[in-house]
Amino acid sequence: MSSSDDEQLAAFKDWWQRNGKPLLTGGLLALVVVLGWNTWQKYQGNQSQGASNLYQALLETTLTPTGQPDMAKVADLSGKLKNEFGGSAYAQYASLFVAKVAVESGKLDDAAAELKSVLDKPADATLGEIARQRLARVLAAQNKVEDGLKLLEGDADKAFLASREELKGDLLVQLGRADDAHAAYEKAKAALSDDAAIGGLQLKLDDLAKGDA
Repeated sequence: MSSSDDEQLAAFKDWWQRNGKPLLTGGLLALVVVLGWNTWQKYQGNQSQGASNLYQALLETTLTPTGQPDMAKVADLSGKLKNEFGGSAYAQYASLFVAKVAVESGKLDDAAAELKSVLDKPADATLGEIARQRLARVLAAQNKVEDGLKLLEGDADKAFLASREELKGDLLVQLGRADDAHAAYEKAKAALSDDAAIGGLQLKLDDLAKGDA
């Protein structure tokens, strides 16, 4: 081998030491990242499917001869959802379902606890608003109307404005504050299309008007 060849080999070895290994490492790292991402996506898909199956089973607890949920199954399935998929949308929809069952059973304290758990850390804005409005109704049913109204303070997303203002009106009626209730109902009506505003909301406004007569 000539001295020129020796110099080229030495230069290549030097380049390899400085660049080859990092490039190889980088290629392996990229492969690991891709494989890891695919594995993660598959894991997430499996997780979502598992949560979905549990939630579907929870809803099916109402498929009894009486139409009443099997309370033992409700407790078991909702517990599994919270333990295995805590904080997920499925787990929180399960809490909404459990709260509904609790209300129907007259267990308002249990319903409030379920709804508060969702409201404290909602998986998304929709779940947060649903929990907020349902908790306000539960509080009102517990004669904690002022506490319910406090939950409804502040701005609401346009999609929930009508339902929130109508609920405010209901709670204000419960407190005997007819003028404030009328204003809330009018806000709710303004947030709806003309067709949607004709119905229960208009009846509430009409009832308040009769009360003034």
